[in-house]
Amino acid sequence: MLGHLNEVNDIMILDVHDPAFETYGRIIRGYDVSEIVSWLEQNTDIPENGNVYVASVPEMEETEVRKEIETVFYGGMPVQIGYCNGRNTTYNGFEYHKGSEINIAVCDFMLVLAHAWQIRDNTIHTEDAQVFWVPKGTVIEMYETTLHLSPCRTCDEGFKAAVILPKGTNTPLSEEEKALRDQSDDPEAELLLQRNKWVLSHPEREPLMRQGAHPGLIGENKELKY
Repeated sequence: MLGHLNEVNDIMILDVHDPAFETYGRIIRGYDVSEIVSWLEQNTDIPENGNVYVASVPEMEETEVRKEIETVFYGGMPVQIGYCNGRNTTYNGFEYHKGSEINIAVCDFMLVLAHAWQIRDNTIHTEDAQVFWVPKGTVIEMYETTLHLSPCRTCDEGFKAAVILPKGTNTPLSEEEKALRDQSDDPEAELLLQRNKWVLSHPEREPLMRQGAHPGLIGENKELKY
């Protein structure tokens, strides 16, 4: 698969097991996530177009592994378990959170990643990104300094991924929170789109732009082939 992806794309696609991933995150081992994977496989569909993201799914949060992840991985902090399914193929933008994100690859997908320290004046260029192939069954941590967005598919059927984050992430800001953001003198506030979600959108990514995301990803909105 990786060889084929590199044949059809004009940029290097790296294996997530490659040492180059070490500044973005790590491979997680030691947690039995089979209940989460099974629920996603049996109870969710891949949309015909675009992506669907659900931040919190009670059935997945009732699995035995949730408490273990909360206690051991997140040090006792509450988490939410959701999913992202879709057919995305383009970079579209970047987001980051204050706290690591866990992705569980229910099938193969690619991730477009960059580093928060590469942001300059609330912009980053698409040329700064690296692309990683994540094979089915892999569980990864992405550090809070890792810029990412939706996975990209590696087949016609699309992708499915479980997403674990600190509880409340990617949920709407209250009106009071929006007012505080808008009044802030912190330049980073311009990127705050939802709770614990800072976004730099490509100007061509209309769904994000309609939400009010900052058009901070510059350069070609590259499409990954498969």
